Amino acid sequence: MEALNPLFEPFLGALAPMWPIFIVGFLGIALVLIAIPMMLNAKNDPYEKLAAKAKQKTGGSSKEGALRHTSRNEKLDKYAAFLEPQDAEEYSEIAKKLMQAGYRGKDAVRMFYAAQVILGVLALGAGLAYYYLAIGPENATVQQMAMYILGPGAAGYFAPKYWVTRRVEERKQQIEEGFPDSLDMLLVCVEAGQSMDQAILRVAAELETSFPSLAYEFKVVSHEMKAGKDKTQVLNDMGERCGVQDVQSFVTVLIQSQTFGTSIAEALRVYSAEMRDKRVMRAEEKANKLPTKMTLATMMLTVPPLLIILVGPSLHGITQLGGISGTVGVEDE
Repeated sequence: MEALNPLFEPFLGALAPMWPIFIVGFLGIALVLIAIPMMLNAKNDPYEKLAAKAKQKTGGSSKEGALRHTSRNEKLDKYAAFLEPQDAEEYSEIAKKLMQAGYRGKDAVRMFYAAQVILGVLALGAGLAYYYLAIGPENATVQQMAMYILGPGAAGYFAPKYWVTRRVEERKQQIEEGFPDSLDMLLVCVEAGQSMDQAILRVAAELETSFPSLAYEFKVVSHEMKAGKDKTQVLNDMGERCGVQDVQSFVTVLIQSQTFGTSIAEALRVYSAEMRDKRVMRAEEKANKLPTKMTLATMMLTVPPLLIILVGPSLHGITQLGGISGTVGVEDE
């Protein structure tokens, strides 16, 4: 890149080494100038006009709330081409991941990509300001310029993805921890004479404090069943939203029990016992991994002091003997 600096010296003068930043800035300005007219000239969806007319017929505070919600969606719709992936498979994948992280809003995908763009631009601006104010272009190389400017921008862009991934893992862990207890409560409720819908709603209420994510999933299942949605589809949707293998296996057990007409209580009893055994095995696995994990820490904290105690006196004696022999040699001379 430094070999191209003489080509830009007639145009930029002393700022010729900064030509990559000028090119990136020019491309960004050109993109904004092209994108703004496209967004302003975007055609309104006819279905949105019909929905707006229908909402205008409602009165009172509900009308104002609906109009505010419509306005927010319309603002996001203007940037839909830039805040949503055009590939249906990619859109479905990111929407599923956000759903598993607990973000189920209609605008979750757009907000996710908007957060990536905003944080990336802000971090890029912060890196650029730090580069010019703290380091200075005259004291930095091209590699340092890329590290201090593009590095924060890339970190800001990928920060929302990292956050969503962490949220997905934490939510899955919470569901795995509370699922065996929920099966035991379901079994008690079903054997007490309650229907499956009532048992799910009662378990959701009981788990609200300790495992809110799992309680929310049970509430969604209960409400969808009350709304008349097919139970098989409801259970499959629950397994997809949770993204946990235990829940998906539980969904399969319930669907098979409903299809073949077997007892749900018996299926719950067998599966809850299996989940309890699996939880015990998971705890034993963590306990067996503990000595291996402690080995490195034990070696780092124990071996150096032990070596100092054992080898330290010998090294001290060797240094003293070396000093004495050197003094004797000088006196002989």
